[in-house]
Amino acid sequence: MDSTPHGAAVTAAGFGVKGPRGWAFRDIDLTAGPGSLIAVQGPSGSGRTCLLLALTGRMKSAAGTAEVGGLPLPKKKAAVRSVTALAHVPGVAELDPALTVGEHLRERALLQGRFGSSLRALLRPRRERRAEARALVDTALAAAGLDLESLPKGIRTSVRDLERLEALRLSVALALIGGPRLLAVDDTDLKLSGHERAAAWELLRGVAAAGTTVLAVCSEPPEDGEGVVLVRTGCRPERDTPKGTPGTFPAITDTAAATDDADATKATDVTDAANSPRTEDATPAQDTPDAHDTKPDEPTKPDETAETAETAKPTEHSRPAGNEQPRPRDDKEAAADALAEAGRA
Repeated sequence: MDSTPHGAAVTAAGFGVKGPRGWAFRDIDLTAGPGSLIAVQGPSGSGRTCLLLALTGRMKSAAGTAEVGGLPLPKKKAAVRSVTALAHVPGVAELDPALTVGEHLRERALLQGRFGSSLRALLRPRRERRAEARALVDTALAAAGLDLESLPKGIRTSVRDLERLEALRLSVALALIGGPRLLAVDDTDLKLSGHERAAAWELLRGVAAAGTTVLAVCSEPPEDGEGVVLVRTGCRPERDTPKGTPGTFPAITDTAAATDDADATKATDVTDAANSPRTEDATPAQDTPDAHDTKPDEPTKPDETAETAETAKPTEHSRPAGNEQPRPRDDKEAAADALAEAGRA
């Protein structure tokens, strides 16, 4: 059964959303009947909100299949949006802190009466429309467990003066005024104490028990987990994805180790060339002509070789400028220094 008058079944297979920076989430499998409580668990940044928006028809998927109340996604996104509602999603559906509780309720009831009803309903007398709107608001407040009399200033209480749990109840009540088949809530347990977290899950369980399917994003699912369909995000598989593609996490440990090993090998080679041991069979320095400062047929004296090696004018690449470190000498320069040292000996 895909849906009931109050709830919608949700299914997904290999579901995924991809953005400019790579995959937000991938390979999500989900099967939940009408009136289920679906908890989406995962760390921040793991694609939880993207999954919520995709399953409510507000974000286009890039892989897999999904259905909400028998409506396929992303082909029927507009139809899915008409049967779903967002209670609290930062940046998408938020309460205005400058408005009061009563102003939020009146605004939502007015929008529902204007755009959520048929043309025939709009032609009814104003008294009947007001009575219907008042009944919708009272039913939604009761379902959300929000008692207006318990607020500091009653219905005139500003949103900025509400506690986090009270603001959550108000968001749920506003969403339920439209009579959705699927209710989506983001950051359900954000900034809630243990007692408040339990009360929030009790609220959502009550909404689901009344027949409306609930999709709730959280950092921790309910402790008992009874009757909860749990979906986890945060694992981004790298198969079939080239290394270095945005959205993947390539391992850089091996690359860094290889670079360190190469640097260490190069440093060892230079050190060995500079500190090569002297042997009795080594060729005397006077028998080795200097290719830069002497002619091929003239023998080079030991003192001249040493003086030439010590007083050789550095090139532009080897001369340090300012606070820059001098360039390490290459193997040929190290060998010339070793020959000069042997000449002094």
